[in-house]
Amino acid sequence: MSQPSLLARLQQQDSNTLSDALDFLNLPGATYGLRPLWDCPKLVGRASTVQLGRKTDVAPTVHLISPVIAAIDSTERVLVIAGGVDGISCWGDILANAAQVKGVRGTVIDGLSRDIDGSADIGYPLYGRGVTMISARNRVIQLSSGQPVNMAGVQVDEGDYVLADRCGTVFVPAAHIEAVLELAERIARRQAGMVAAVRSGRSVEDVMHDRQFEAIKQEGSK
Repeated sequence: MSQPSLLARLQQQDSNTLSDALDFLNLPGATYGLRPLWDCPKLVGRASTVQLGRKTDVAPTVHLISPVIAAIDSTERVLVIAGGVDGISCWGDILANAAQVKGVRGTVIDGLSRDIDGSADIGYPLYGRGVTMISARNRVIQLSSGQPVNMAGVQVDEGDYVLADRCGTVFVPAAHIEAVLELAERIARRQAGMVAAVRSGRSVEDVMHDRQFEAIKQEGSK
């Protein structure tokens, strides 16, 4: 039997467990404030990064993000968009439809979106800071793509791993994905055992003592 792919293993995790794994490994990746913008499903994939910024001239330009969507050639991709401007949208329903047609798994914005119903109606996962009705046109432009971006204080590189769910968004550096997954799987098993122990009547003081969490590290050193 073939081994599950890294993305399949990532799909089995949640943002809380991944955040804990990153903590144990002293790695950045967990963010605050990038949450679902409609009641969308969990999003798992690999980052295609986009950097936005304010438009400072009046010259017409290609609409932001559209060149990145046009170039997508993989069904593993999540659009990771940095540089959103307060009060101004950097995503909408036309982009959502175009991305879905190209096989993009979803979008995470360090910024705002408009036309939320348009993304929800087609089941397109969308995470970000909030919503607005104010268009990006003549206000925000795309500065670059495929380069490192800052998402809520976390550097995300092209190809890094992304998981977003109802508790927020986590980015895992590609160079560390196997170590993070291995530890996250151990944490998930340990925490499932802790829940079972509490429900069976064992004292929560004992079950949640720091030594129980430290035991996760010891498991990995055996």
